Amino acid sequence: MNSLTLLVAFGFVAVAVYILARAIFYQEEARAAKQLLGEEEKNRKASNAVIKYSRPFFSRYVVPIVAGMRIDQYRKTLKRKLIAAGMVDEFTPDELFAFKLFLILGAPLFIGGVNYLGDFELSWFTYPLFSILGFFYPDLLLNQAKTARQKSVRRAMPFIVDLLALSTEAGLDFMGAIGKVVEKAKPSPLVEEFEQVLKEIQVGSSRAEALQEMSNRLNMSEISSFVAILISADQMGASIGKVLRQQSEQIRTERFLAGEKEGAKASQKIMLPMFLFILPAIMLTIFGPFLLQMMQSGDF
Repeated sequence: MNSLTLLVAFGFVAVAVYILARAIFYQEEARAAKQLLGEEEKNRKASNAVIKYSRPFFSRYVVPIVAGMRIDQYRKTLKRKLIAAGMVDEFTPDELFAFKLFLILGAPLFIGGVNYLGDFELSWFTYPLFSILGFFYPDLLLNQAKTARQKSVRRAMPFIVDLLALSTEAGLDFMGAIGKVVEKAKPSPLVEEFEQVLKEIQVGSSRAEALQEMSNRLNMSEISSFVAILISADQMGASIGKVLRQQSEQIRTERFLAGEKEGAKASQKIMLPMFLFILPAIMLTIFGPFLLQMMQSGDF
């Protein structure tokens, strides 16, 4: 009976090894075919070393597995996040999900290697925590990239709207003004979005559709209100130049008010460090000599 059980166990192990080897060989054959056809993506962007050095593993072995999953709705969600973060040149939705799955094992394996080499004596129950952190690490990257991209758009927006207003007042139509912005303005995410608007219009989209798609990609209240006003003015036949001038003044006013608000917050935030560190030093400087004098005279 024991011999039969052992034989069955070896049989299962052999089948598992065969399936795994077959999957790896199939993936290698597919990758080789892509190289011959010139479809292998080279020199992909990598925002940090984790992505750069782990890409050969998850793109080769995990992405083919993810490609066969029926997760179309989740792919759409990941694609929206990638677009909002400006990382569509770095990941596809399948690659992003494969990266998340890879880090479930990759993160604890890396920490285990560091623990072994450095003898940090980490407890075994910390490794599941690193698996969880590894799975959510790409989401953290996306959120950071999205925040940085939105800040860049907010900084560039007043100058871009001014340039659009000046171009339309100089006699250009709105599309010509956008082309002038793309040509002359300093590179920024907002300029890239306007360039995408021009491309979408050239392939057949209407002006309103292209602007609305830009608003959806950036997912910012400032851009949404700006696009809504432009679309409304275009539909009503109002002067785009006058609308842009009004929007420019409103954006600068809102930016000034936001600066004042942040300044007020900073003055409140500095109160606690001042009471904890600065005020005791001042009190010690003022009353320290008196206390020392009283202690020396024996009155204290």
